[in-house]
Amino acid sequence: MRSPFSNPQGDGTHGISSCSRKRSGGKQGKSKNWIKGAIKKPGALKAAAKRDKAIDKDGNIKVSWLRKTAKRKDKMGQRARLALTLKKLK
Repeated sequence: MRSPFSNPQGDGTHGISSCSRKRSGGKQGKSKNWIKGAIKKPGALKAAAKRDKAIDKDGNIKVSWLRKTAKRKDKMGQRARLALTLKKLK
């Protein structure tokens, strides 16, 4: 009778997938382009700002509008919060 923990491949992992193992610190799994992956719809925030006339003369979104929009609990609020975070990285 086989053990319920035996692995058919016999590689000694005992049925533990690689996803459930803890990673040893460092930046091994971090993507260099996490910002690109975080922005699902490029231009959506700026389009909403244009509709609300929250674009300044230089073509940038007004920070006051971003702060107000960041308080919302929908996707637009999430986009505004990300924009404020990315502004800090600048």
